[in-house]
Amino acid sequence: MIGALGALSLVMLAYWILWFTDRSAVASAHSSVYVAFENSFPVADGLLTFTMLASIVTLRRQSSYALLWLLLGSGGAFYLFGMDVLYDLEHRVWFSGTNGLVELGINALTLFAAIGIGRWAWTRRAELDQVKDTA
Repeated sequence: MIGALGALSLVMLAYWILWFTDRSAVASAHSSVYVAFENSFPVADGLLTFTMLASIVTLRRQSSYALLWLLLGSGGAFYLFGMDVLYDLEHRVWFSGTNGLVELGINALTLFAAIGIGRWAWTRRAELDQVKDTA
């Protein structure tokens, strides 16, 4: 799980670096509405990344707070997935060529991560609750 959370954090970081330095690499559209929509995500994505990093730290420290951070991250990912998918469906983003497929992939990865992190944490909640609290 630590490796998966680290990889997801790096993917998030890479996306935002590309967004601000080479937008055409990740943008599925270039309209002002789309850019404004995407520009509303850095704080939320930053908070999601923070939950993943906090999960990594607390898992490594064997703290029972890991369960809290994992579930917060899972819930945050579900919420972001829902917001992103609704916009993409309403604006037919997925059907806009290669970058639309990139957006579909991001949506799928977000859903997969939300389910995977939440399921992993929930099925190990008793084990995670028995570890020491050093967070």
